[in-house]
Amino acid sequence: MVTETFRRQLRHESEQWWTEGLITSEFYQTLVDRYQLDALERDASNRFVAILMGLGGILLGLGIITFVAANWQDWTRSFRVILLLSLFISVNVTGFFLWRRPAHKPGLQKLGHGLLLLGALILGANLALLSQMFHQSGNFYELLLVWSLGVLAMACSLRLTSLGIMSLLLMGWGYFAGWIVWSSAFSTSPWQGFIQHMPLAVSVLFIPLSYWCRSRVLFGLSAILISVAIVFNLRPLTGWGYGNPLMPGWIAAIAFVLPPALLWVYHRHIFTFRKPTTQRRSTPHPSRPIDPFQPIARSLSLWFLSLLFYFFSFHWFWNTNGTNNGQSYEWITVPLLDAIVLSLVAAIGWLKTAQHPRRSGWFQEKAVNTGVIAVVLVITAALFTTHLEGNGLPGVAPLGFNIMLFGLAIALIRDGLALTSRSTFWGGDGLTRCQHHEPNAGIQHGFAAEIDRLYSVRSRCNHRRTLV
Repeated sequence: MVTETFRRQLRHESEQWWTEGLITSEFYQTLVDRYQLDALERDASNRFVAILMGLGGILLGLGIITFVAANWQDWTRSFRVILLLSLFISVNVTGFFLWRRPAHKPGLQKLGHGLLLLGALILGANLALLSQMFHQSGNFYELLLVWSLGVLAMACSLRLTSLGIMSLLLMGWGYFAGWIVWSSAFSTSPWQGFIQHMPLAVSVLFIPLSYWCRSRVLFGLSAILISVAIVFNLRPLTGWGYGNPLMPGWIAAIAFVLPPALLWVYHRHIFTFRKPTTQRRSTPHPSRPIDPFQPIARSLSLWFLSLLFYFFSFHWFWNTNGTNNGQSYEWITVPLLDAIVLSLVAAIGWLKTAQHPRRSGWFQEKAVNTGVIAVVLVITAALFTTHLEGNGLPGVAPLGFNIMLFGLAIALIRDGLALTSRSTFWGGDGLTRCQHHEPNAGIQHGFAAEIDRLYSVRSRCNHRRTLV
């Protein structure tokens, strides 16, 4: 996909080439027509108008909510219900018809988009006010979850990315609010099962929506919520300590190994078992991922492993013996169903990867490949299992996580230099700077400075090679 940055650079360079006589005016006009270089200012203006429309819709919704709240007690119940329903239906119907305007009227489309966002906000206000009118008391997170499902229905019917992101943010907010309630006190709310099965719920509700909307942001946020929900629901840090019978080591291993393992082998064709045809084998890039979201999933897997290695690389964490109130094991029995289902999905993905080692990239020219990730995940699971069961030697776990953190940093730096990827290089460089243990601080600072020098030299060499 051609980015706007590339189009702006191409317009600047092509104008300079035309001025210097390197290209003809016909070729310059061909570049302008192909990449729509004359529409850059119009696109920027349309985005600015869209941002203003969105902010205006939000402010208008807040103003309507404030006005209704100020005069709420002076109106009858029937008038309130009619007002709320009329406002919700009129705003959404108007926004829908304006949003379906032809493409040559982008202003009306953006206005309709803003009205649809306003309608999603009005939905939440209607739910809160109607529940108050009919004395339907409940927790705040229940309102957030119902509101999220309502906005999700709107997003699925219209396939709007903005509504999908709004629904996902509401569901994440409701999940964390509900998780705090359950972790502090027992409750008999019917939404308990929804909170406990949040990883499966997000997988079923939002992952397909991200493909319908073709939104990388929606897929990334969904993957983050799934990974965090797996860890939070299993609660591997509850009662942390050596030999704690209420928190087996294999639960911590599942909680911390399952998310990166699932993200690394994720693919939209994970459940298809058709053999590749001869035409597919003869493609010039057989290892190229067909799923556009697979690079995002693998990047999130590396981020998860980086944070995991850094968090568990400290000695004080492994030397702390926690206490348990006896309630954690009852809590994790139900979320284990989500872990089992997602573990089966991850196992299928790894089996399919093992069937095609070359095409799946077990050992590539990249240092961070599938084989390395598999070894790292096995070592991580072994460290959690042995040390939480009381069978590990003191100091082995933090040493192992420090070695894996340093190895991952070096591998990312190597890939960044080899592939001239700035994000990969600076990610590895950031991991090396995170290891600030006092005995090795000077060595690590010097190593980071040498890495910066090597990357600058590599960049200059690539720039000269491009000029030649």
